[in-house]
Amino acid sequence: MTESALIIGEALVDAVVRPDGDRSEHPGGSPANVALGLSRLGRDAALLTWLARDPHGDLVREHLTGSGVRVLTGDGGPERTPVATAHLDADGSATYDFDLSWDLPEAEVGSPLVVHTGSIGAVLSPGGAKVAALLAAHRDTATITYDPNLRPALMAAPDVTLPLVEHLIGLADVVKVSDEDLAWLHPGVPVEEIARDWARRGPALVVVTLGGEGALAVTAGGEELAVTAPRVRVADTVGAGDSFMSGLIDGLWSAGLLGADHREALRAIGLDAVQQVLIRCVRIAAITVSREGANPPTTAELDA
Repeated sequence: MTESALIIGEALVDAVVRPDGDRSEHPGGSPANVALGLSRLGRDAALLTWLARDPHGDLVREHLTGSGVRVLTGDGGPERTPVATAHLDADGSATYDFDLSWDLPEAEVGSPLVVHTGSIGAVLSPGGAKVAALLAAHRDTATITYDPNLRPALMAAPDVTLPLVEHLIGLADVVKVSDEDLAWLHPGVPVEEIARDWARRGPALVVVTLGGEGALAVTAGGEELAVTAPRVRVADTVGAGDSFMSGLIDGLWSAGLLGADHREALRAIGLDAVQQVLIRCVRIAAITVSREGANPPTTAELDA
């Protein structure tokens, strides 16, 4: 049986508005971008998502299936495909507003090696509770990975959102989170302190991305490691964290650490293995930010 990844969460259209008023549209959504990144890295990836049968939905499906992602939408769907508008500032950083709804369709998902979720689909009602239940149902057989990838414009206040995030951290084997997310959830608290706390809540590995500065990791055993990011000319930051997440899953997959039967080996991961994975992750993210939109690299591009 082919080993596969199941990614659960939103797929949408990213409308990008630049400082000069120019507008472009690209398929996106954090979980969709993770699925795309995994597929481009040669993995069998399926995305369980909530799409309409409309032109935007067709754009998203064609984009994902064109890179080999299996799109699972069951029989349900919204009235219109969600749209996220990213407003870019002069340095390419994005702020977002959204026109979307979220629920989780029923679909046959098989027996994946790894199940990933994050962002809007992990917390927005009514689908968020169904996502958490599906993660719990797969914990006996699969590695669970989670990226909060928070969207304050769509989510409740930090004190309301934090318990939902912490519940998912408790289900996860691997958590990837940005320093921006941590600053929103825990203003003024050093990211290292939060990462250590999260690693004590159950995950084998907690990774914090630091934008152009790189990333740091904390293991369940209390070991810590930081890596720096390559310097590149930034086109925009859309999808950078998602491509990093794809690389993190792919790297642990290549190391033979995914699947519930490897949970203890993952919890015992050494810093040399973590460093090898993270160096590749920051390279993947650097390539992504050097290009417009969520456009992660293929394995061939990385090898080149």
